[in-house]
Amino acid sequence: MAPTTRPTFRRSLALLAGAALLANIGLAGTAAAQGVPPTNGPASVADLAEGLLDAVVNISTSQNVKDDEGAGPAPRAPDGSPFQEFFNDFFNKQQGGKGGGNHNVSSLGSGFVIDPAGYIVTNNHVIEGADDIEVNFANGSKLKAKLIGTDTKTDLSVLKVEPKTPLKAVKFGDSSGMRIGDWVMAIGNPFGFGGSVTVGIISGRGRNINAGPYDNFIQTDAAINKGNSGGPLFNMKGEVIGINTAIISPSGGSIGIGFSVPSELASGVVAQLREYGETRRGWLGVRIQPVTDDVADSLGLDAAKGALVAGVIKGGPVDNGSIKAGDVILKFDGKAVNEMRDLPRVVAESPVGKEVDVVVLRDGKEQTVKVTLGRLEDSDQAAANSDDGSQNGGVINPDPGENDDMDEPDSDQAQPSPDNKGTENKTPENKGPENKGQGQTDQQGQVAPDAATPKNVLGLSLSLLNPDIRKTFNIAESVDGVVVTEVTPGSAAAEKGLKPGDVIVEVAQEFMKSPDAVAAKVQSLKQEGRRNAQMMIAAANGDLRFIAVPME
Repeated sequence: MAPTTRPTFRRSLALLAGAALLANIGLAGTAAAQGVPPTNGPASVADLAEGLLDAVVNISTSQNVKDDEGAGPAPRAPDGSPFQEFFNDFFNKQQGGKGGGNHNVSSLGSGFVIDPAGYIVTNNHVIEGADDIEVNFANGSKLKAKLIGTDTKTDLSVLKVEPKTPLKAVKFGDSSGMRIGDWVMAIGNPFGFGGSVTVGIISGRGRNINAGPYDNFIQTDAAINKGNSGGPLFNMKGEVIGINTAIISPSGGSIGIGFSVPSELASGVVAQLREYGETRRGWLGVRIQPVTDDVADSLGLDAAKGALVAGVIKGGPVDNGSIKAGDVILKFDGKAVNEMRDLPRVVAESPVGKEVDVVVLRDGKEQTVKVTLGRLEDSDQAAANSDDGSQNGGVINPDPGENDDMDEPDSDQAQPSPDNKGTENKTPENKGPENKGQGQTDQQGQVAPDAATPKNVLGLSLSLLNPDIRKTFNIAESVDGVVVTEVTPGSAAAEKGLKPGDVIVEVAQEFMKSPDAVAAKVQSLKQEGRRNAQMMIAAANGDLRFIAVPME
């Protein structure tokens, strides 16, 4: 560069630096004007990490797996290949030198000490099925661990080792006070590199990743990779506010979207696993589904909120009529139920046997009812005692209803029994005198003329539910109401998923005896200015759900 250009170059750098400084000042001024203090994050987390590394452990497991006898011969290198010997040695070791033998499968994960006496927390998927669990400490020592208890619903487990001297331990903090943007630090064993420290922020809260019924994950951009599972997520006070559990990644490595079980959920589960070796969750014994905008409108709610009760479990805690099918649960024990998935979590976190106040919307009015919670784990007994043998366990059974994205219910959650249509149990044998005539049959078993005539309502061809119809659609005897025989393609009813063979049990929380009754109720709702008709629908096997069909 010529001498004459060097001063110009320096002036250019000075101008750029000045512009950058002005820009920073401007940004800082803007932040200050908005009341946001400028920050560059923590200058260093070295002191914080130094005091925590000894409490974070690496967990290695091994599992003895029997080889499949029908799996066929092991792969082999081409004859004469220089690698043939290595292939043979490898697969002989894997199979114990003969076909149909056993081999060990190993895995690595992370954990952390919560008690100097040797209690350690990790993920269930880290140690699930393991025959041998070994804990590796930061100082290089190793100890065999015993499984104290595990909870598959939150993917948490508690282990116990027997140390010769007290261990360095960490404690749980309060994750409920953490905000999006707060700094966090993860320590773990990614890809086998123990004692790895990463720093980031909380980038999201209350995430539902369909990992279980109580999803409420903290999302963080602190690097989390394979092997971090079960490791702690710390706040800047050195408290555990999350347990690193899952990542979303097309490559298998960190892309900045990791998920941690919040301490507000984990601490209670861990305490129960330590004390009992199992969880003891509250159980309400209802089936629920989301409150959509259409359902909210049909019920007179100002917004889509709460959890809609689609059914009450026979023999469950609220089978006494305190909560009924069609109720919308708005508050549970003082906690707002803003959306359906809030309810299973708050119920599960409540003590067994506790009497709680539940605010429900019923017949357009808010009511407060008292409920004594059962125990979720006892719900399997309700399944065994059910008349039809269906499984009636579970705290809450989300009914797919209008939520197309919902996974199938867990096997230990409540499945509706055909004769369980809520607390009113509107089966033909329970309607007493009303079961004579009334759009059903007269005393001689003949179909009443007004009920025999099919009706077309809201794109639905409706008919009386008689023995021939039952046989045609294979409808269970316990199901009662008005049967849908045809659905007009492209109609609002078709878009809501109604199909031939479905049975309309209720419209606007009123039991339907005949097609005429459905038509009259829909007309009445229109005159009241309602835009949607809320219907309780029974499938042929008795499964219940609520839908809101537009009447415009």
